[in-house]
Amino acid sequence: MYKLKLTDEAILNLKKFNHAEQQLIAKKLRYLEEHFEGLKTTKKVTELKGTDYKHYRFVIARRIRAIFEINNGKLILLVLKIGRRKDVYA
Repeated sequence: MYKLKLTDEAILNLKKFNHAEQQLIAKKLRYLEEHFEGLKTTKKVTELKGTDYKHYRFVIARRIRAIFEINNGKLILLVLKIGRRKDVYA
């Protein structure tokens, strides 16, 4: 079982969304935490290319993404960034 943690930057990113979007993002992140093993073989979770670290993308909604990494020592999904598709990769 994985545990979900958010960085300070991810929390600040989350506060930029309206209340309804925040609720959706929270619900989807809980789903990621509970079903990560099944999701990592789908298109919802994809490893990002071109990074030195093992960063992954999770599709929350059509235009909302979360960037995270896996800390294998503690089985933690560390959410690094949450944002709109056009902004999250920068």
